[in-house]
Amino acid sequence: MGKQGSPRCARPILQNTNSLFSTKDYHIRSSSDFLRASTDPSIGRRILGGDNYWNSKVVLLHGLKDNSGKFTPCKGVYVGKKHTWLRRNVKPIAFMLVLMAFLFLLDSLMVSIFGSINLQGSSPTIPSDAREDDNVVSIHEERPTVQMYGRLLKLASMVLAEKEFKQDSLNFWNEPYHQASKWKPCADKKYRTTPGKPDKSNGYIMVSANGSLNQQRVAICNAVAVASLLNATLVLPKFLYSNVWMDPSQFGDIYQEDYFLRILKDDIDIVKELPPHLKPLDIEAMGTLITDADIVKEAKPDDYITSVLPLLQQNRVVHFLGFSNRLGFDPLLPHLQRLRCKCNFHALKFVLKIQKVGSLLIKRIKKYYAAPRQLDKQLLGDFAPGISPKQHNVARGPSRYLALHLRFEEDMVAYSLCDFGAGDYEKKELEAYREVHFPLLMERLKNSKPVSPVELRKLGRCPLTPEEAALVLAALGFKPETYIYLAGSHIYGGSSRMQPFTSLYPNLVTKETLLTSSELAPFKN
Repeated sequence: MGKQGSPRCARPILQNTNSLFSTKDYHIRSSSDFLRASTDPSIGRRILGGDNYWNSKVVLLHGLKDNSGKFTPCKGVYVGKKHTWLRRNVKPIAFMLVLMAFLFLLDSLMVSIFGSINLQGSSPTIPSDAREDDNVVSIHEERPTVQMYGRLLKLASMVLAEKEFKQDSLNFWNEPYHQASKWKPCADKKYRTTPGKPDKSNGYIMVSANGSLNQQRVAICNAVAVASLLNATLVLPKFLYSNVWMDPSQFGDIYQEDYFLRILKDDIDIVKELPPHLKPLDIEAMGTLITDADIVKEAKPDDYITSVLPLLQQNRVVHFLGFSNRLGFDPLLPHLQRLRCKCNFHALKFVLKIQKVGSLLIKRIKKYYAAPRQLDKQLLGDFAPGISPKQHNVARGPSRYLALHLRFEEDMVAYSLCDFGAGDYEKKELEAYREVHFPLLMERLKNSKPVSPVELRKLGRCPLTPEEAALVLAALGFKPETYIYLAGSHIYGGSSRMQPFTSLYPNLVTKETLLTSSELAPFKN
């Protein structure tokens, strides 16, 4: 070992030189260089300075291993040669680096271009007006698939696959009870106890119905029955504006008003508005505003006679606000049930624009014309699809499809207080929805003992998820090729919820897939 003050070499400097050299040597001998040199010798020689370089380097490393503390003449000669080689090959190295950078940028550019082309080609075309309306839905659809019953889905898929090759004895498309073919519409029956219209009315009944189309329809026909029960005149019902549906439609926007009045004219008196002398009355101050909290659900006729009739006779007008399912079915006088059926299945006829688009839906679902049935005529009027002479030979009767209303919209899901397996994000989202749209429910929850989501599900109070609905259809025996028309509004969770359903039943259509944007435009919002 040399001394610290020796002019031949300074010990610290020599240690640093060896360390630096060892580091550079490690980087030069990377695995990629070994592979390039071994697979293409000419490339290895061109970059690294020839085959002799490797021999010199092996000797040099051997020397370092044997005596790393000595600076031999071989080491100094090698360093000099190394710097000479770098100076001689600096331009080729720079050229290779620039070329590699250029190729990398070109590759990135091509990937981005082809990626965008594939994305445009694979995504369905969505009308511009639909994009704005479906912002919430698109957010739900980007979520991962929610699957609660993976094992049952696999089992159902296997069973349905086996049924594909078997002749199924079950036939859901035929009426299983022969006596049912002899049944007649309730509205066609005549009862001896049916009272005629009273000579004098006890007053006017106003109804402001809440909920969606189904609840509104039930409220209308219940109001018809109650008006007959109390010998009252019915004012054409109105619909409350819902901050869930945000639909400003009124009776005349959905149903034919004059037709409704004409069909029921022999049963009850109906007017479009209150008489002028009653319009200025403050009904709430008079105490004749009746909310859903004032009358029990599924109330009996006696409840109306004892609590509502005295108010009607005293003030000449009562106003039912909400009126959701406020008349029971049993016990109910036969003539009142007949009147309710007559209202629901005969008097409520859709306006022409709804009949027209309904006819389009049926034609496109069935894919060809078929013999019209009584229900088609009732729902669609003159727009009911029929058989023309030219199409008579190709018409083979109505094709069969299943119309399914899942009732898994966001408001229903949020109101149920159930857990649907999508984790904390879903819980927080539904909680926020309840705060905005169901403040009365939130107040009631604060003053009552909470019921766990598990208990609610055991009690059967949770709406079926699309996955559960598919399992029910599979258990009933519907085959995978069943053609299904999905009714109702957007499914909460979008495709993340529908994927388990479509995995069992892929032939699924909606009004949005059957109609064009221009055909749907008149019904926007």
